[in-house]
Amino acid sequence: MPLPTPPPASPASLSQNARTVLEKRYLVKDKSGKPTETPEDMFWRVATVVAEADRRYGHSDAEIQATANTFYELMTQRRFEPNSPTLMNAGRPLGQLSACFVLPVDDALSNGHAGIYDTLRSMALIHQSGGGTGFSFSRIRAKGSMVRSTTGVASGPISFMNLYDASTDAVKQGGTRRGANMGILRVDHPDILDFIACKEDLTKVVNFNISVGVTDVFMRALEANAEYDLVDPVSKKVTGQLKAAEVWDKMITGAWRTGEPGVFFIDEANRYNPVPHLGDYEATNPCGEQPLLPYDVCNLGSVNVGYYVENGEMNWTAFAADIHRSTHFLDNIIDVNKYPLPEIDALSKRIRRIGLGVMGFADALIRLGIAYDTPEGVAFGKRVMEFLDVEGKKESERLAKQRGAFPEWSQSIWGPDETCARDAEGNRIRPMQMLRNCNVTTVAPTGTISIIAGCSSGLEPLFAVAFMRNQAGVMMPDVNEDFVAIAKSEGWYSEA
Repeated sequence: MPLPTPPPASPASLSQNARTVLEKRYLVKDKSGKPTETPEDMFWRVATVVAEADRRYGHSDAEIQATANTFYELMTQRRFEPNSPTLMNAGRPLGQLSACFVLPVDDALSNGHAGIYDTLRSMALIHQSGGGTGFSFSRIRAKGSMVRSTTGVASGPISFMNLYDASTDAVKQGGTRRGANMGILRVDHPDILDFIACKEDLTKVVNFNISVGVTDVFMRALEANAEYDLVDPVSKKVTGQLKAAEVWDKMITGAWRTGEPGVFFIDEANRYNPVPHLGDYEATNPCGEQPLLPYDVCNLGSVNVGYYVENGEMNWTAFAADIHRSTHFLDNIIDVNKYPLPEIDALSKRIRRIGLGVMGFADALIRLGIAYDTPEGVAFGKRVMEFLDVEGKKESERLAKQRGAFPEWSQSIWGPDETCARDAEGNRIRPMQMLRNCNVTTVAPTGTISIIAGCSSGLEPLFAVAFMRNQAGVMMPDVNEDFVAIAKSEGWYSEA
C-alpha cells in the first residue's frame, strides 16, 4: 500500500481553468457529486501509488517517499502530466491507468477469444475503465460474402462498426465521458470504398475515428497510376481491382469534407515494430499516435517543453533530468496498473511499452523567439524529439540495469538475436541496446492534460491567443499567458 503520509505543503501551480476541469472530471467525489479531495490531494494520490512500484525493486520507505515527492513536484509544477486515466484512477478501486489499447477482431461472431462479440465485451470493459480502443476490421469478410456455416450472407465490417459504435454510446469511460475508438480497414479490403464513405453522414459512427490501412503495394500502384488488387480476407483470393488514384482521391475528398478518413501507413509502421516476433501492427489507438499489437497497451505522459525556456534559452540539463524522471514514472505504471483483460496484462509486462511525449512546444517557440512555420522551428522540433528519444532511452537503460530488460528484449530489434533488426543486405539497423521498455516515446494530442498544465497542446501551434473554451460542460475564457505578459509589458493591457 502507498505510504500513509499527507501531501507536501507546496500547492499546485494551476490556473482556474485547470482547477475547474479537475473538479468536474478528475477529483474523487462523494455520493452527492461534491469533491472530497483537492487537486493537491489528487496529485499526491497519484504520486504515492506510482512511486510504490519501486518497493518491489528493493527501495526503502525513505526512498519511496523521496520518489513520491519528486513525482508530485513534476505534476504540480506543470512539468509533466500522465494521461487522464492515471490521474482519475490511481489509488481508486478501478486502478486502470492506461489510455491506449488495441483489440483484435476475428471473422467470427464468437470464438471465445477475439470474435466480434467477444471483442465487443472487451471494448466495453476498457471503455468503462477509462481507456480508448483501436480495431482493425480487415479480417472480417466483405459484405455479401457467403457464410458457409449458415449458408447466409455476411453483412461486412461496417455493419459491425455500427454495432461497436452503439455500444460505445452506452458506456461512459470511467463514468465520466464517452469512449473513443479507432476503426481501420486495409486499403485492399473489398469493402474499402464503403468504408471511406461511412462517415459522410455526420450522424453515423460518431464514436469512431477511421483510417485507411495504406500498404506499400497501394502506394506503388498510385505512383504508377495503376490498379491494385482487392483481397478476400478469409480465402486470401483476389476479388477485383481498383484504380489507386481514384481511391486516393476519394480519401482526400473525405478528409477535406469531414476530416476523415485518416491514413495509417501500415507497412511503414511495421518496419519500426520493436517486437515483430510477437505479431504485426494492424491498428492504432483512437487518436492515431500509437500503433499497437493486438491486446497491446500504452500508458502515455507528456513533458511541458515550454517550462524549460529560461530568459530566452532552453535549459537542456533540466529538460533531460525531467525526461528521466518521467520515464521512471511511466515504467512504474506498468507494475501498479490494474488491466481490464488478462491478455493485456500479460503482454504489457512482456514488452513494457511506454509513450513519453511533449506538450507546450508552441509555448517554447514563442519564448525562444522562433516562428512556428520556419526552418528554425522545424530544426528546434527535430532537436527536441531527438533529445527526448535519446534521454528517454538512457533512463530506460538505467532501469534495465537495475530491474532487468523487458522480457522479450532478446528477440526484439534492440536485442542480441542475430535474426533481428537487419536490413536487406544483412546489416544491423540499430546497435544492441538493453532497454526496460520496447518503446519509450510517442507524441499524443494532450487535450485535457495540456489544460491542466496550462500550456499549448502536443506539437501543435496555438489555436488562438484568446478564446472561449467549452470543456467539461463549462465555458471558460482561455487567454495565453505569454500574450498577457507581452501585452502588459507593452502597455496594451491592464487588469482594469
